[in-house]
Amino acid sequence: YSLPDLQEFVRASTAAMDVVSQLQRQFLDFTTSLYREDESNPDFVIEVVSLFFEDSEKLLNNLATALQQHIVDYKQVDALVHQFKGSSSRMLACPA
Repeated sequence: YSLPDLQEFVRASTAAMDVVSQLQRQFLDFTTSLYREDESNPDFVIEVVSLFFEDSEKLLNNLATALQQHIVDYKQVDALVHQFKGSSSRMLACPA
């Protein structure tokens, strides 16, 4: 990859973090409305989703930082992307 390609990727990653923040707010509002009636554990879904978004934000920040380095450690980038993919798929597969 060339430096301009990586710089564009970093810009796109930063924009993605903004989108993640917006999606976080929307998703929390949505899940709150869906699970408001569950009296046995009303905060469970909110806690799980909140942790997912906190972890996602950290992963994306770490990814952006890794890609901004003068010498990019692609093994680290791969590990971060793999971790984000795994947590995303687990979140989507979680039964409510």
